[in-house]
Amino acid sequence: MSWTVHGNGRTVAAEAIVRPTERLSWPRTIGFGAQHVVAMFGATFLVPLLTGFPPTTTLFFSGVGTMLFLALNRNRLPSYLGSSFAFITPIQVSMASDGMGAALFGILVTGLLLAAVGVLVTATGTGWIDALLPPVVTGAIVALIGFNLGGPAAENFAAAPGVATITLVTICGVAAAFRGMLARLSILVGVTVGYVASAIAGDLDFTEVERATWLGLPDFSGPTMTWSVVPMFLPIVLVLVAENVGHVRSVAHLVGDDSINERTGTALLADGLSTGLAGLGGGSATTTYGENIGVMTATRVFSTAAYWVAGAVAVLLSLSPKFGELLNTIPAGVLGGVTVALYGLIGLIGVRIWIDNQVDFSRPVNQFPVAAALIIAIGNLTLTWGDMTFTGITLGTLAAIVLYHGMVLLERLRGTGDTRRRSDDAF
Repeated sequence: MSWTVHGNGRTVAAEAIVRPTERLSWPRTIGFGAQHVVAMFGATFLVPLLTGFPPTTTLFFSGVGTMLFLALNRNRLPSYLGSSFAFITPIQVSMASDGMGAALFGILVTGLLLAAVGVLVTATGTGWIDALLPPVVTGAIVALIGFNLGGPAAENFAAAPGVATITLVTICGVAAAFRGMLARLSILVGVTVGYVASAIAGDLDFTEVERATWLGLPDFSGPTMTWSVVPMFLPIVLVLVAENVGHVRSVAHLVGDDSINERTGTALLADGLSTGLAGLGGGSATTTYGENIGVMTATRVFSTAAYWVAGAVAVLLSLSPKFGELLNTIPAGVLGGVTVALYGLIGLIGVRIWIDNQVDFSRPVNQFPVAAALIIAIGNLTLTWGDMTFTGITLGTLAAIVLYHGMVLLERLRGTGDTRRRSDDAF
């Protein structure tokens, strides 16, 4: 819990960076911590609002999870653990069928599995992950999760199309018209403008806000052992692995320190334990946040001290029931405008993985697994086997992995890899 002061603690040279083990003066560090709170906030509070989880409980475990992550990585890997959007569909389905306890059990099991993967990676390295999840498969899994959420986004949008349109247009306008921090906060600005529009229209109800106290503990609740919901959550482990590995590699590249990659296993372990802890207490599952990597990239300040500040602030905000009830007043129309943009962006992250890794979609071995996985997820194909329910995300993930590796194996056995058909011949 000690950091070396960077330079004079007040300024950073144009080409210099503040490393994870360094800090600026405490007033400046607190300021950078506040930026991280703002950057994570727009997405983190949306997840509990969309799933029906208590917002203050989610914020509490987000802050605690961040501090746990920093501690386990011995302040060498900066990261904020915000709410994971990958869990939205399985949480909504399990909440509707078996209640919140079942959803929390799915989160708990997922967290423990991710922690186990972290232990395995620490012992064996990441080579097997790269083999199991090449870019074409990883991109498909990330993309299908975002596109699978299109239905709920459209429903929220249709609930109040006027306010939803105002929210969506504001988000797009801010993202296009500004750069830097304000552009990164386009979602938060859009929610604010949409909220004001709803207030002007008289669509807000502050009854519960007035009744709530200023200070109090979050609403903690525990999981109910419901194994039937677990298959819906299992594919999320693969997404969290991909997100964490990508986060570690991004930070290592930005800082210019390849030794950070050695903390991949610990990062997975920490995120798994954080997610499992949230499942035990009633919070949303966590994941490393790209928004906060963006803040580090823009400011060139990678100090983990700033993240301790962000985690502590999140915990303090969670201790206000009135604040939580205020978040609950955000109407469906505002959420609709946000999610139409946000869920689509999640899908496009998968597309970006393909582009960045130059995935060759002229190859049938890349075409068909992705095509099948996306349609299965977008159509939300659902199968039931006994008490187990397999949703579009689960089946789409399985399709991407099994079809890809199966087709690669057939190519090798038949020797057709070098004589593959081009995309125009495949249709």
